[in-house]
Amino acid sequence: MAADPGYKAAYEALEPEFAIARALIQACSEAGVSQAEVAKRLGVTQPAVAPMESGKYVSLRSLSRYAAAVGKPIQSIINPASAEASTE
Repeated sequence: MAADPGYKAAYEALEPEFAIARALIQACSEAGVSQAEVAKRLGVTQPAVAPMESGKYVSLRSLSRYAAAVGKPIQSIINPASAEASTE
């Protein structure tokens, strides 16, 4: 399947979602908090946090609130590579 050009193009088109998902999960891990704790800080239920961490259909406002909940700058969520470069 991975050799199929259509599959590869579809997978690559999802990279921004994957990048956001990775950044959210990494931020949560680095903060040492669980999804349940993030949910508590956001004032939502844990099942509401899971879709955020999938990277799909997450608003900028939600990303900003999530970043604040885990003590990270929003830039580290939106553009993890840029945030890493600025700390070096």
